[in-house]
Amino acid sequence: MKTRSIVLVAAFALSACGNPNSSKAQEGEFAQPTRTAPSDAAGMKSSFAPVVRSAAPAVVNISARSVQRVQADPFFQFFGGGIPQARVAESVGSGVIVRSDGIVVTNNHVIDGAQQIKVVLNDRREFPATVILADERSDIAVLRLENVSDRLPVLAIDDQEEQQVGDLVLAIGNPFGVGQTVTNGIISALNRTETGISDSGSFIQTDAAINPGNSGGALVDMDGDLIGINTAIFSRSGSSAGVGFAVPAAMVKRVVDSALGGATTVVRPWLGVKGDTVTGDIAGSLGLTRPQGLVVTDVYANGPAARAGVRQGDVITAVDGQEINDQGGLNYRVGSRNPNDQVQVAILRDGRPETLTARVQPLPGDADPKQGVTIEAGPFAGAEVVALNPALADRLGGDPFATGVIVTGVSGRGYAARAGFRQNDLIVSINGRAIASARDVETASSGRGPWEVVVNRGGRQIRGVLR
Repeated sequence: MKTRSIVLVAAFALSACGNPNSSKAQEGEFAQPTRTAPSDAAGMKSSFAPVVRSAAPAVVNISARSVQRVQADPFFQFFGGGIPQARVAESVGSGVIVRSDGIVVTNNHVIDGAQQIKVVLNDRREFPATVILADERSDIAVLRLENVSDRLPVLAIDDQEEQQVGDLVLAIGNPFGVGQTVTNGIISALNRTETGISDSGSFIQTDAAINPGNSGGALVDMDGDLIGINTAIFSRSGSSAGVGFAVPAAMVKRVVDSALGGATTVVRPWLGVKGDTVTGDIAGSLGLTRPQGLVVTDVYANGPAARAGVRQGDVITAVDGQEINDQGGLNYRVGSRNPNDQVQVAILRDGRPETLTARVQPLPGDADPKQGVTIEAGPFAGAEVVALNPALADRLGGDPFATGVIVTGVSGRGYAARAGFRQNDLIVSINGRAIASARDVETASSGRGPWEVVVNRGGRQIRGVLR
C-alpha cells in the first residue's frame, strides 16, 4: 500500500522581508487586488524580478547548533572507555525579518533545542540570535538579532487573508543549505486543516517548490508581502512533490504580537464548542443544500459560545465571514484572535441563518499546574495526579471538554508504576465511579480490591482490573 509522509522542511542536517510601500491600504480600506491571467506570449514572459528585489533582502538563512551528549557503549565502559561523548548537531533553515530592529520569524522546528543560533542576511552579514518566543503548536518561533546597529530590510505581514486559489506566489528560502533560492507557483488551496501537521492549524497550500531547508522561509504574494511561513510538505521522497504548506500570516502576526508584547507563550482563546463535520448524510437530514459547516454537539457551560446563545444542534457555517467545515478550522479561526476579541459566528438553526456575537476567552483553568497530589495507597500509590481542566487538556493536546484526573508523574517504587500507569494517563473512572479530583482517586481506590479502572491513554480507552 502506498503511503504519503509529512515532512517538516527545515531540518537539513549538516551533522550525520521589506515592502513598506505596499499599496493595499487606501484610506483605511484594503483594495481588492486585480487578478488577470496572462493574455499573450509577452505576458507569459513577464518577470518576477521586481517582487524578488523587494522581498529577498528580508529573507535570511538560519544555522542552529546544538550539543548533544551521547552515552558510550556499555561494552567499552567495562574497559574504561565509557566517558559520555559530545556530538555537535547543526541544521540549516530560513527566516524572515519582520521588524527593522532585528525581529525574525522562523519555524519552531528550525531552532528547537538549539544552544547557538546564527542568522545570515542576504547581503552576507551575520548576527547571533536569541529566541524570544517559540510556539510549538503553530510551529512559529520569533528571534531577536543581537548587535543590530542600523535598520534592516523587512517584509510586511499581510494578514488580511485576501488570497484566492490560483494567485501567483513566490517561495523564498534556503533549500538544502545551498543559499537563497526563489521558486514560483500558485496557491493550490486555502484553509487546509486535515493535514496531520497540527490540530489547530489552517494552512495555505502551494505548488511552489519547497524542500528541506526552506522551513521558516517566506511565501510572498505579487505585492511583495508576506502571506505565510513555509513549514511542511507532503512527500514520499522527502523532496518537493508540489504539495507544500505555509502557516498563514494571520497566525504569524499573532505569535509575533505575543512575543513583542512580552508574552512567553501564545494564549489561544476558544469559543467553547465542539462538533462534527457536516457530511452528506448529515446535510440531507438537516435539509441543507450541500455538506458544509460544523454541527455543534456540545457547548461548554458558561463559555463564550454559551453566553452568545449557541446551542447544541446549531450548525456553525462561518466565523467572521470565513467558512468553517471542521473542528480544526474553528480552532484556528478562534485561536488566531486575541483574548476578549468579539467574533461574528454565523449559524444555521432549524434551517434559518442567524449571526451571533461572541467574545472569545482563554480556556479556563491552569495550563501548568505547579504541583499535583501524590497518592499514598491503593492501585495508584506513587502516582502524582492533578484534576484535568480545559486549559491543561488543551496544552497536553487533548479534548478541553474531557473530565478526569491526569497522571503527572509516576514513582518507580510505587504500585502505580508496577501496574503500568504512565505520565499523561487520564483516569476516567474507578469501579464505575467517575473521577474528577485527586480526592476522588483516593476515595475510590481505598480499601481492598479488586479495582476496575478505565484510563484514556493517547486517545485510546483502556479498561483493566487490578487486584
